Amino acid sequence: MSASKPHQLRPLSVSSRLSFLSPSNSKHHRRADGGGRRCAVIALAAAFLCLFIVTRGPDSRKYAIILDGGSTGTRIHVFAYRIGWGSMPTLDLGLTASMKVSPGLSSYAADPENAGQSLVELLEFAKERVPGELWEDTEVRLMATAGLRLLDVAVVERMLESCRKVLWSSGFQFQHDWAAVISGSSILLHASSDEGIYAWVAANYALGSLGGEPKKTTGIFELGGASIQATFVSSEPLAPEFSHVLQFGKITYNLYSDSFLYLGQNVAYDSLHNLLSSGDLRSSAAFIEEETYIDPCIPRGYMRDGGPGKLSTSLLNLKTTYRSSRAIGNFSECRLAALKLLEKEKEKCLSQICHFRLTSMPKLQGRFLATENFFHTSKFLGLGPTPLLSDLIMAGEQFCGEDWLRLKRKYDTYDEEDLLRFCFSTAYIVALLHDTLGFAMDDGRVIFANQVGNIPLDWALGAFIRQKALRPSAESSDWIFAVLGDDPSAFFYLFVSIMLIFTAWSVFKWMKPKLKIIYDLERGRYILTPVNR
Repeated sequence: MSASKPHQLRPLSVSSRLSFLSPSNSKHHRRADGGGRRCAVIALAAAFLCLFIVTRGPDSRKYAIILDGGSTGTRIHVFAYRIGWGSMPTLDLGLTASMKVSPGLSSYAADPENAGQSLVELLEFAKERVPGELWEDTEVRLMATAGLRLLDVAVVERMLESCRKVLWSSGFQFQHDWAAVISGSSILLHASSDEGIYAWVAANYALGSLGGEPKKTTGIFELGGASIQATFVSSEPLAPEFSHVLQFGKITYNLYSDSFLYLGQNVAYDSLHNLLSSGDLRSSAAFIEEETYIDPCIPRGYMRDGGPGKLSTSLLNLKTTYRSSRAIGNFSECRLAALKLLEKEKEKCLSQICHFRLTSMPKLQGRFLATENFFHTSKFLGLGPTPLLSDLIMAGEQFCGEDWLRLKRKYDTYDEEDLLRFCFSTAYIVALLHDTLGFAMDDGRVIFANQVGNIPLDWALGAFIRQKALRPSAESSDWIFAVLGDDPSAFFYLFVSIMLIFTAWSVFKWMKPKLKIIYDLERGRYILTPVNR
């Protein structure tokens, strides 16, 4: 008899390997562990549901309140937001709201102890929008602007103290230094304009360029009632009082920022008429008679009687008695008078601290957003968001040259004093942007807007973003506690979620069949067989 040959072990072919996974070899495993896998899937679903409750439940939404104490009124902003994985808060625009009351805090200069009462209605508005259980965790801040910077410091402090008493008793979270006048470089030598920086942050947040390349950001001009703000990225060397370095993530922005006090639309309008009335300023067509002065910035047909003016002279702290005026409604002459007003302010600059530094700005590069009264004037004239300065001139000439009675009938919903300002504001914008800053008549880089999409371009939004995203805080550095807050149930849900995920992982691992490879002598091939646990 011949000796039998030892059996040769043959390598496992690819087709043989694949056959191990065929239904005929694996269906009994599916029957065996199907129930366990279903349990594991249910556990995972429950875990993700718990995580959803933790991260998206009502406790993850937060609120912040900022009161903008402007020159013509006080506006409250209620910001609803969530803390995400990064440092940037996510606004809930559906729950974010604002409300304005007039007049502004500056109107309480003669009665500073009652200034706080003007905030009561605004705080009630906020309480209707912030859930009661979140009041004590919701910060409220009062940030006053140029309207109060024009007043005596002692009077301002008494007004702020009156406001602090109301804010302390509001039920919201408040601290003493959260009610203050924000800085403007026209009175603080080494402080760039906070208001302008906040406006720049809000604009670039809305445009999606905040955190991106500095050269791709957008500058901002804000024409308020008492001051002008200008902020943009500059590569030129800047004086310390106009320079601000803003760090966002790994990006550094070198900003030029300045606040031009007394050059806001309403104060400039009052200044112009004060100078025209006194004879210190006259356009080429404005001759002065003994009892009457010529006013090129008021539509023809309007008569201002002598006596105290209706203008907002409280902003200027002036006690002026205007003589009677004769309105001629001449846009070109109004523009010339506005330019002379700006040049007169320039002549006052005998030192580095002065109100007029527009001509010493760094080179204007890139795009710019023009907000507040820039936008309101353009909208009133029926122009789009990107009007050329030549379009403003044509619209201004038409409006200024119109008869006053016809204008009143056409715009019967407007307050008379507001309607009177549009001739001046149009001419003033052209004098600012073209005659002073040098923008060409056909320059399309300036966009007149007060919002981008659904996001309003309020400097208060920029203040909120800077506080929440650009300054180190526990709220942005520790996302777990920012999401969970102080609610023990949130921590319970998180613990349950972790345990369920761990259990599901263990079940999957345990139910995975443990297999070994053997050689079947009868079949003459390798087979995969389960190993009993």
